[in-house]
Amino acid sequence: MSAVTTTGRALGEPRLTPLELSALTRTLAAHAPNHDLDGSFPWPGVEAAHDAGLLTATVGRRYGGRGLSAREAVDVYLALGEGDPSVALLVAMTAAQHAVQDAAPFWPEDLYARVLAESAERPVLLNAVRAEPELGAPARGGLPATTAHRTSGGWSVSGRKGFATGSEGLAYHLVWVVTDEAEPRVGHVIVPGDDPRVTVVPTWDHLGMRASSTHDVIYDGVEVPFENFSGAPVGTVPNNPTLPGAYSVGVPALYVGVARAALAAFGEFARERVPTSLGRPIATLERIQSTAGEASAQIRTAELVLAAVAADIDAGRANPADLGLVKLITSRAAISAVETLVASIGNAGLTRSLPFERHLRDVLCARPHPPQDDAALLATGRSILQS
Repeated sequence: MSAVTTTGRALGEPRLTPLELSALTRTLAAHAPNHDLDGSFPWPGVEAAHDAGLLTATVGRRYGGRGLSAREAVDVYLALGEGDPSVALLVAMTAAQHAVQDAAPFWPEDLYARVLAESAERPVLLNAVRAEPELGAPARGGLPATTAHRTSGGWSVSGRKGFATGSEGLAYHLVWVVTDEAEPRVGHVIVPGDDPRVTVVPTWDHLGMRASSTHDVIYDGVEVPFENFSGAPVGTVPNNPTLPGAYSVGVPALYVGVARAALAAFGEFARERVPTSLGRPIATLERIQSTAGEASAQIRTAELVLAAVAADIDAGRANPADLGLVKLITSRAAISAVETLVASIGNAGLTRSLPFERHLRDVLCARPHPPQDDAALLATGRSILQS
């Protein structure tokens, strides 16, 4: 049964059964190599995720959605990451904004109702656009150079942002700004992606996640209404606010999905590869079997960690330290698993006609996502030593 939004339109019930998620993985995987090759925006995968109801799966019950449990989030992002991690990341960014809105509403009521109405009919991508070329990641501190200037009709937004995931396809940018008021405020201002004063600069030429459209964006005096910004005095809000619990396992899970894809490709390769000197598939060799076992152990470790933390989140007993460490533990395991597989098959592992080098490039992109390893370890260490 479909949920009915506050606008009276129906949001699709998320398709979350194992068979449905497996089918979605295959759909995304069919397009992923080409989008990786040319860096094109992965609309077919985004549309498939939309059709599966995943872009709006975190819409809260107050808005006619059903919400998404942490356990469900793990299953969703494992499946999406295994199919196409760039699509998974675009879905995760959009889902995060719906989850944040449910936890602490800040969108103008009419505008959010419009977003939900449009989302019932087509993909509507959202993302917080925060990093800047000079500032770097806001999680490391500092104020943005991007400003919101108060005008007679609202706000004028100007500045340049970097690493804006989904830039070419975003319906709305939630731009991290500081006001130029006598007593400055910081926060996210909601900017329509189709405003003519929003310019995407194609700077994303990255090792991995090449289809994620993580380009720079220039805002040149974009005019928005007063209600599109509700900031807070500088110093009263954290630069890297805590996201809702269920979302905290989404991005880590998608990278474990990449490792799953690499292991599946390894199994297929090993069963089909028959060197003339051996006369049988390399899958029969103990060394290859041990490699598969080692990678599987790493992936299974990450899956169990995700499942345990998700269970704690859903039960309301999550340890804040665990939410920081889950990304570190799972990304290290996923990266190790893919590196192990690639190393074991020599040149084939780095050949562009095979999927292994793509999976390796993609899984390495886990490292820059916050919390980065040093930040997670520092926070955990301090909590131990100060207790």
